Amino acid sequence: MKFAKRLLAGVCALTLCCGLAACGGSGSSDDESSKAKSIDLNDDQQKQVEDLTAKLPERDLANKEIKWLAHYDINPGDGQAISPGLKLFQEKYGGSVKFIQTTWENRYTDLAKSVMANDSPDFFPASDMDGFPRGAIKAMFDPLDDVIDFGSELWANSQAVNDSFIFNGKHYAACIQAAPNFVCIYNTKTIEDNGYEDPAELYYNDEWTWSKFSEMCLDFTDADADKYALDGYWYGQALNDTCGVPLIGLSDGKLVNNMSDPQVSKVQELMYELQKNEVVFDRSSNNWSTRGDGTTGEGLGSYLTLFIPCGLWGIENSPENVKPFGDVAAGEIMFCPMPRMDDSDKYYVSARVDGYHLCKNAPNPEGFAAYMDCLQVANAEASNITVEQLKNEYKWNDDMLAMREEVYRLVNENPVFDFQHGVSPEMETQMQSVNQATMITGGGATTWTATVAEYEKAVDYLIKEANENISETPEA
Repeated sequence: MKFAKRLLAGVCALTLCCGLAACGGSGSSDDESSKAKSIDLNDDQQKQVEDLTAKLPERDLANKEIKWLAHYDINPGDGQAISPGLKLFQEKYGGSVKFIQTTWENRYTDLAKSVMANDSPDFFPASDMDGFPRGAIKAMFDPLDDVIDFGSELWANSQAVNDSFIFNGKHYAACIQAAPNFVCIYNTKTIEDNGYEDPAELYYNDEWTWSKFSEMCLDFTDADADKYALDGYWYGQALNDTCGVPLIGLSDGKLVNNMSDPQVSKVQELMYELQKNEVVFDRSSNNWSTRGDGTTGEGLGSYLTLFIPCGLWGIENSPENVKPFGDVAAGEIMFCPMPRMDDSDKYYVSARVDGYHLCKNAPNPEGFAAYMDCLQVANAEASNITVEQLKNEYKWNDDMLAMREEVYRLVNENPVFDFQHGVSPEMETQMQSVNQATMITGGGATTWTATVAEYEKAVDYLIKEANENISETPEA
């Protein structure tokens, strides 16, 4: 996740929140010249937002500014559209978001320093799926139940996903909705030029299976022509989750190691068999970066890569910023869910959340709660504005919009939440090796049986340690 370096600010402004982003630097940002170039709502959209203010609770915020610590800004920048939720926060409560910039690598260090210095920000992204449960265990986040009424009608639509982030009986993430962690992005010209069936059409015909996916990957790969079926940083987890079982799950408030689950073993062996044919671009020969300069999408736009498993954030941006994927205005960029297992009747979707954590000792929890309510209302009542922005400002076509709606439907029906990034830094280190074991580039792929033998005991130990910490941590 930490490698996506340039494309993320746009979707942060467009959607409710953004995971998997990265922007460098540290300190705060108030670049008004950039914000002046952002895309505001049109008159009809503005009227719709004004009408929605009546659906929000009345509050007189003593402090109208909330402080956002992250590696990306949720205020819109150059060429980016303001989100309906942020606009609603401005209109209803006169609210504003102050961006406190950090880097992907230093996020938690900077958060800990701020908390210890009694200078906490108000909120922090939950969408990267690496803050829970460790943020609660390490007392970096506060529970939300005293500031958000999760039993209210306003929050009813997201009750199930919010209840997935309970620690010691308290909610530790304000989740607006489940969101796809990864989709299968491709270039339609590449598909057409190679005479392949369109993956989106295969999906709608319920024929987008592992067999069809593998057939395309094997046919396309040609190392002598510098053509590889897969590129990016997330194909390991994206393909694993097609079996419906995360590597690290959460059951009854306890973390679970699923490395020996039969479904995991099955899909990982499929991954190993596929990579024996070296279908993945060899990052080991490119300083462990993706094709080109490491920008997400590289290789799709030059027709040398077939598929990139990536979040929708990668293509929810201006036409200029998504050029590495292809020419969006010409209809080159398309996506669909990851394929289903041949013997399954479900398309499982690797899931994250559109959501946020409340930082420990946040100075303005009331302002945070007001903004969360705005996001809930906007998600339920103003999704058409996001669709209009995608179509008019970001040049998405109707096929892309229809598939986006379909993927969101799937992820809320068949989500696969993997908590491997949210346990501890030691767990992340172990799981980085586990995730790439069967598909590592440079000829180093190993069987899943060998992977389990090498890593399972160490992962079990970290799971046991984390579960003991959960049991021993007093309720806040």
